[in-house]
Amino acid sequence: MDIFGIKGLLICALIFIPFEHLFAERPQKVLRKGLGVDLIYVLFNGLIVKTVIVLIAANTLEAAAILVPQSITQAVGGQPVWLQVPEIILITDIGVYWAHRAFHTIPALWKFHAVHHGIEELDWLGAFHSHPVDAILTKALSLTPIFFLGFSEASIAIFSVIYFWHTLLVHSNVRIPFGPLKWLIASPQFHRWHHANQREAYDKNFAGQLPVLDMVFGTYNPTGDKVPEKYGVDDPIPSSYFGQVSYPLLLGEKRSNRPVPSTEA
Repeated sequence: MDIFGIKGLLICALIFIPFEHLFAERPQKVLRKGLGVDLIYVLFNGLIVKTVIVLIAANTLEAAAILVPQSITQAVGGQPVWLQVPEIILITDIGVYWAHRAFHTIPALWKFHAVHHGIEELDWLGAFHSHPVDAILTKALSLTPIFFLGFSEASIAIFSVIYFWHTLLVHSNVRIPFGPLKWLIASPQFHRWHHANQREAYDKNFAGQLPVLDMVFGTYNPTGDKVPEKYGVDDPIPSSYFGQVSYPLLLGEKRSNRPVPSTEA
């Protein structure tokens, strides 16, 4: 049993490494800075987060059986899968948006999210580079309503596949024009400007899949075809996995280089 997802990692590598070579946004080596640490994130974070999601799902389903009328869960889960999947994408991305924004706004949470923003050379592996607390809280907030409302296992499985590959794509070092679809589907260009260490990019483009949420809530950054000058944060993030995991506990009150979003946003 491949509990660490090594087979899946190899499949992703076989797809994205050539993809990033052919359509590179910026020149970058495959064996780039931080690669080894990102591989540790893939192996260990994946196992931790999967375990927690299973526990969240089990407890949420038990609570739903008591609190949610069966007529509601049957109605939701009885819808055609093609209708359930877009509903799940919308509901979960609203959760991702607000969880993500909270991680930027609340100093205690930013300490954990700064680890993800510490990436200085962004590619598909960056999708896995998140502090376990960051990943778990975001997934708990976004997925709990899905389990609670009774969406079918098939629709959740399809959503999970879509979300996984889309997350890798938006972190990848590729330049692909999305055309008019950029307003509907988050693109690598949309998300790389969330990672840019430039003043105009701070606290923008929070959505995971639906840029329209940033437009509605006033945090959309229209970047056009511009390429960020650099990624990362101003504070020195430790280079080792265990250093990064412990970093939020040692940071004190300093909040790095991300200002609190304007209340007018």
